[in-house]
Amino acid sequence: MAKFTRRVLLSSTDRILISIDNIRKWDRILIRNALSTMLLLSATLSSADAPKLDLGPMPISLKHLPIPEVPGLLNGPDPIVTDKAAAIALGKALFWDVNVGSDGMACASCHFHAGADSRSKNQLAPGGQSSAPTTSAFGLSLVGNMLSPNHQLSLRDFPLHQRQNPFEESSPVIYDTTQVVGSAGTFGGEYTATAPMGSSVDECIRQPDTSFHVGLIGTRKVTHRNAPSVINTIFNHRSFWDGRANNVFNGSSPWGDRDPDAGVWVKVGPHNVIKQRLHLINASLASLATAPPSNTSEMSCAQRSLKEIGRKLLPRHPLEHQNVHWQDSVLGKLSLSTSGNLQKGLNTTYASLIRQAYNSKYWSSSDLGQFSTPIGERAYSQIEANFALFFGLAIQLYESTLISDESPFDNSARDAQYQPINLSPAELRGLEQFRANLCSHCHLGPNFSAASVNANAALFKTHPEAFSDASLTISTTYNVVDRIPLVASEAFYDTGFASTGVAQESADLGLGANDDFGNPLSFSQQYLQFLAGRPQKVVDNEVFEVRPCDFQIEFALNYQPPYSTVSLFTPIDGVKPQLQSTDNCHLPPATSAFLPTTEAALRELNNPNSKKMLAGVMANFKIPSLRNVELTGPYMHNGGMATLDQVIEFYTRGGNFAHASKQVTRVFGLPNLHFSEQNRSDLIAFLKTLTDERVRYQRAPFDHPEIYVPYGHEGDTYHVNSYATYPDFGKDELLLIPAVGAEGSNEPLLPFQNYLTP
Repeated sequence: MAKFTRRVLLSSTDRILISIDNIRKWDRILIRNALSTMLLLSATLSSADAPKLDLGPMPISLKHLPIPEVPGLLNGPDPIVTDKAAAIALGKALFWDVNVGSDGMACASCHFHAGADSRSKNQLAPGGQSSAPTTSAFGLSLVGNMLSPNHQLSLRDFPLHQRQNPFEESSPVIYDTTQVVGSAGTFGGEYTATAPMGSSVDECIRQPDTSFHVGLIGTRKVTHRNAPSVINTIFNHRSFWDGRANNVFNGSSPWGDRDPDAGVWVKVGPHNVIKQRLHLINASLASLATAPPSNTSEMSCAQRSLKEIGRKLLPRHPLEHQNVHWQDSVLGKLSLSTSGNLQKGLNTTYASLIRQAYNSKYWSSSDLGQFSTPIGERAYSQIEANFALFFGLAIQLYESTLISDESPFDNSARDAQYQPINLSPAELRGLEQFRANLCSHCHLGPNFSAASVNANAALFKTHPEAFSDASLTISTTYNVVDRIPLVASEAFYDTGFASTGVAQESADLGLGANDDFGNPLSFSQQYLQFLAGRPQKVVDNEVFEVRPCDFQIEFALNYQPPYSTVSLFTPIDGVKPQLQSTDNCHLPPATSAFLPTTEAALRELNNPNSKKMLAGVMANFKIPSLRNVELTGPYMHNGGMATLDQVIEFYTRGGNFAHASKQVTRVFGLPNLHFSEQNRSDLIAFLKTLTDERVRYQRAPFDHPEIYVPYGHEGDTYHVNSYATYPDFGKDELLLIPAVGAEGSNEPLLPFQNYLTP
């Protein structure tokens, strides 16, 4: 074939020069889809002549997706949890109990509405997670509303980034803000002592926060990221938007093996207790659970540990301030309520539930004084010292029951091509739009998220059709690192994370940030160091297991190909066989199961112009599940969109910002959505088929105890009333979420925009 080049328009600002005979299969497929969508711009092109887009993978029911096993948690000769039902009950109580927070905040306070947060008052933070305090400030909305503490959000405040034409990436920006729609949390302060019995408010030295106040009156702080739904999160490989909740639970903190001081206290003799390292895989929800209770924006006064929370809770009756329905699917048998007579609390204590649920070697020692220095005068007991272990695993086991696999999409019968046949014509057309516009390349598999790494990899072995189409198979393996084309070259990225250009990169680095110990959150950045002969810089052992033959596109070849190798290692550079087995590789192992030599990798890593050793991880965020997405707004990590229409507008124009790490082969202008209101409507109709009616009506397992959620403060953005006993702090308005039993509520949960003022 004669050589020629063609400029392919991936967006209105990024043009990539491509040599057609020098591109590989993955690039050709993406480019062909981009070209096909561009052809739809032609006014002279008849519908009969319009090119048919390659469809992406056909998603299948969530009923097929296996929950990744946690070896040693419930099985083996000496499991940690000896009574799973008791542990789930403990987890549900802890999740919903306002006593867990320093001033009335529970985990559920930010996850009470389809697992997410639908509050619309006092939900603004002045900047993203990475914004410098000196540059973070509240400001005005497009219509002149003051976006500040205690603001009541309206539909007119959204989206936080607006274009004159919302479908055109090149359209002038008419409004942009680095502010975030997050979740209201704690008043903060410096912790001094646990709350006395009967009270949920810890003793803290408090003063109004420098950012969160109205006049001189302090308001509750607001998180710098939106709270995603906890439903179906058991399938996540890592948790939090930036993945900092490690797949490995260490029993102490979110950081897995990265935390050098982590460990649990284990009784190994009648009077001998030792601290041991813990390494539980597939336990990112346990890792996640240990973070919010001590976070000074979410739930806690500063310097309050989980040991102190254990000291507060252990002697108490769970949910002592909250009604528990007599038909609660988990807690009903423990509830003090009787039919038609709601009562507060359970007929047991937290200490009793822990002793029932967990192996006695983690709580039975009566010795004191060896479990680290407490804040107060009384030394910690073993059961207090291990409270992070009990808390994290109980929360994970409870959240593992929150699987919404009864949606219309899940329950539909399938034809020979695995397509659902019980959906409406509009919903089926929307499914085709979902696939044709590459949505299914990121929102992959039954959970509609590539972040379900291990679960998807296990399912691929039995249902490979869920990850393939006629021309492409998405690499679905246990690799935590993969390769993707970016604007400048190809680069490594962390599986299940993506940069889509939602907000300014400087506002929130996401996966590109470091952990508390100075290590990169990203696996990709660690992998580059491993290749360059620096294994000591790898802090997550999964990085050592990455197989090059499982990358989506080649990285190192053992031959010199006829096409451009500017982003590839070849024998000219120096290559060597991969270290792992080559069984069931995604790429042909005979040619692609290779790594650069250490010398070649180090040379390229030190080359500022390298196209081979790049990691595109800045402003990358975990790809969320789309299940129940109708109910889980606001959307994106910054809460910047209020409606599904705004989300579709965002993807139609190809995002908001063109970062270097933006995955432009997945996020680019989509003319078949731009020029067709019907296509956009159909796509949204399909997304709504992912709503489980049990979630909408809070039926088991999505039923819950009562909770009062802080919902702003009495007053407005100019004046708030204060507490008589705390005159420096705004008096909470409270939103009552009533207790519901297994049969659920007669009142459905509504989309986020329904809770906004016009």
